[in-house]
Amino acid sequence: MPQQWVQEQTDTDLEIQRLLKQSSQLPRHIAIIMDGNGRWAQERGLPRYEGHREGINSVRDIVKASATLGIQYLTLYAFSMENWKRPKQEISVLMELLQYYLKVETPELKANNVRLQAIGKLNALPKRVYRQLLRSINETADNTGLTLTLALSYSGRWDLVRAMQLIALDIRRGKLSPEDITEELVSSYLLTADLPDPDLVIRTSGEMRLSNFLLWETAYSEIYITHKYWPDFRRNDLYQALVDYLRRERRFGLTSEQIRQQRQQFDNVEYLLRHDES
Repeated sequence: MPQQWVQEQTDTDLEIQRLLKQSSQLPRHIAIIMDGNGRWAQERGLPRYEGHREGINSVRDIVKASATLGIQYLTLYAFSMENWKRPKQEISVLMELLQYYLKVETPELKANNVRLQAIGKLNALPKRVYRQLLRSINETADNTGLTLTLALSYSGRWDLVRAMQLIALDIRRGKLSPEDITEELVSSYLLTADLPDPDLVIRTSGEMRLSNFLLWETAYSEIYITHKYWPDFRRNDLYQALVDYLRRERRFGLTSEQIRQQRQQFDNVEYLLRHDES
């Protein structure tokens, strides 16, 4: 478990995490659509890039909370293929912020046992950003804690098409036959082949869509929508999303006493969250 980040936590944070861990049903993989940076800035009369800058602080806090909570996989939708259509100045700032984040945060990720990886059409990134990304991935490759995956220049449809093309190519080469095609085979050709499917998808800003994110992988994911913009989304908001998820995950077969204890446990977490915000 990350020791440096554990020591940074408040007593309330530690108690909330203790209560959440007692459920034994925390999601193995959380995927987040980080939306609302631009609107956050515009509502404050700031340039859009200030929303992206503040969004980095949310990334930092959610990564720390996920790691100390024992979440195994966290995937962040950082930049879609469609985002390349944005104004050049905004894209330039986004790439500078990405490079800065990778350079500054990699030593801390490494020290706290976080393994970084990325999915998407990565060669579309500016060369300097791509080189830094590869360095960060290599430097954290041996870590065994949280796997942090950044979806960069990513498109769920593009990845599915790419997988179909590779399958067709292997059929042409005689490595496969059409009868070999199964759901498991398709999954093995996706960029997410080494990741379990997300248990929980969180979307900020209140939008009710997946926006071309992990379309195949989220077929059975629980979805949590918050109206908060990403720059305002911090660890207490993550904990609230987890309480909502765990309430849905209550299984048949529990005794009445187990259900009562579970309900009380989640009520205690929500009480601490309200008290922590006051």
